[in-house]
Amino acid sequence: MEALTRKDCPISEAKSAPRFLIGIRVKHRAKSELFDPGPLSLKVGTTVIVQTEDGPQIGVVASNKIANFRQDSGQTFFKVLRIANENDLQAEARKEKLERRAKNLCLDKIDELQLPMNLSRVVHVPQLNKTIFFFTAEGRVDFRQLIKELAANLRHRIEMKQVGVRDEARAIGGYGMCGETLCCSTFLKEFTPVTIRMAKDQGLALNPSKISGVCGRLMCCLQYEHETYRALIKDLPKNGARIHTP
Repeated sequence: MEALTRKDCPISEAKSAPRFLIGIRVKHRAKSELFDPGPLSLKVGTTVIVQTEDGPQIGVVASNKIANFRQDSGQTFFKVLRIANENDLQAEARKEKLERRAKNLCLDKIDELQLPMNLSRVVHVPQLNKTIFFFTAEGRVDFRQLIKELAANLRHRIEMKQVGVRDEARAIGGYGMCGETLCCSTFLKEFTPVTIRMAKDQGLALNPSKISGVCGRLMCCLQYEHETYRALIKDLPKNGARIHTP
């Protein structure tokens, strides 16, 4: 995996319009994504090297032969480069070790500099000699000194990416109060606004602990049946109203 670079696998050449797709779970991503397997015949559970926007990454086949898309749509997908070999696995182990070291170092520096931010995860991209630090914060954070100290210790490029709490939940994954895996980390492709009015229209108790997800924001599922409730409210009698039945 170390031998591959973005120059070797440019994005323009790493995408295609395939006959069928397979689902692959790439590290640091909560849900599987679709890739073009090309001529490879891959079984579920196979460890592979795939092209991504950040260069080659390791992943595991989660599902195979998905063909629910139109080939003439012009949509393209990143390719599976090859089945991972022993060298790839060893390189991944070294990468994980570096990420753990970088994360611990960053946590120490955040405390030392008393920065109002929470470190979410760390991703090292060896092909670019770069480490990306994902974090959440209530507002803007001046992390210039943090970057200087991280770069001096790690000896490679440092990139800080602020993400929202919803994006963090999507990336990490988890389970909601319903007992199912989080919608955002399984099937939701984008976030849409969720308002307290949706909870009111559905007659839900406005208790934050009951209508908030693991991210601390209003649950995405409040919008799923909202339009149905709005339509029914127009014709159904209000609570306490007297009605006549046949």
